[in-house]
Amino acid sequence: MALPNTWHHRKVGDNSAKACWICYKPSTSVLITPDNKDFFYICVGHLSDRKFCQPDAEEVAAAEARKKKEELEKEIEKVKKEYEEKQKLKKEKRKEKEKDKGKDKEEKKKDEEDDKDEEKAKNEKIEELSKSKDKVQTDIGPRIYTLNKSFYQMRLDRIRNAELAKRNRERISNPSLFPSVPTNDPSKPL
Repeated sequence: MALPNTWHHRKVGDNSAKACWICYKPSTSVLITPDNKDFFYICVGHLSDRKFCQPDAEEVAAAEARKKKEELEKEIEKVKKEYEEKQKLKKEKRKEKEKDKGKDKEEKKKDEEDDKDEEKAKNEKIEELSKSKDKVQTDIGPRIYTLNKSFYQMRLDRIRNAELAKRNRERISNPSLFPSVPTNDPSKPL
């Protein structure tokens, strides 16, 4: 049986956590082969260990793209919050000015135009960030790893030993594989 040395990283629920294959601490991360023939639980910290496994080169690029997209989303949120705060402060100042003295129509028009200009600037900035976010290509698939030679061999040995044990259990349960009882009379000499 040739098991491919390609492993997909998956997460399971917290109630399904089992012992890590390396350190035996409870872990919710699983490495599984694409054909679902072998899997094992592993801590996330071990996945970053270069002596244990290496991530696929394309996956590294995809992770960086995901990180960039998240940063852009945070930047967009930051711009929106700043705009809302400015608008809130302006409204408070206007209310104070209106209380102090009556505004004439020209000042009101000027304030409205300022508001429109700021809103337009905010929308342009958000649009610009959104365009750059759309350009960033993301792959929301599983992480793909390749185990180092010794760990991969350990997985192959484990599977081979499990198959041998299964074959031996089947042999023991099959009575036709045992030798038969002698049929000649033991009291008579040959």
